[in-house]
Amino acid sequence: MSTVVVQHCDTMADVRRHIDALDDRIVALLAERSGYVAQAARIKQRADQVYDQARIDFIIDRVRAQARQAGAPEAVMEATYRAMIAAFIEFEQGEFARLKEGAGS
Repeated sequence: MSTVVVQHCDTMADVRRHIDALDDRIVALLAERSGYVAQAARIKQRADQVYDQARIDFIIDRVRAQARQAGAPEAVMEATYRAMIAAFIEFEQGEFARLKEGAGS
């Protein structure tokens, strides 16, 4: 179980500074995640493999449990991940089409 440390803030400037710093880390992690999604598009053989409901359910259950352990709002974590997964599925579908069309040329 991980412990989340949130610094005490006295001003909105403090809050925003911490949020901006977190966003810097989150964007870098999402960029890394997109690299793996691009590799998935390369590895998968069929377009119908891009959407995997069982995998989505696994991820949602996992992040809800992690949120619970961290004392974070599970509903926010689930909504965030559902939106992110939908966006990455769209990205992967585009990558899959681009790679497979390129292979057919």
